[in-house]
Amino acid sequence: MDMGRDRDIDVHIDRDRCLGAGMCALTAPLVFDQDEDEGLVVLLDARPAQEQLAAVRVAAGVCPASAIALTRRGSSPAS
Repeated sequence: MDMGRDRDIDVHIDRDRCLGAGMCALTAPLVFDQDEDEGLVVLLDARPAQEQLAAVRVAAGVCPASAIALTRRGSSPAS
């Protein structure tokens, strides 16, 4: 069992909303990246390790397009 993960938190991205600002990749580079073609967000880890969650929450908060959602596992992100 991987105790380094918070199994209750899922990260969701909405590439249709993404503006390519890159704040997520700068804030949490182990969880987010940008594609080389359009610069849009790429989710590297939908269930990041516990030590990454603070950075993921900051990334979600600073995203100018609100393209990042955090949910409890089994819940759907709000539209």
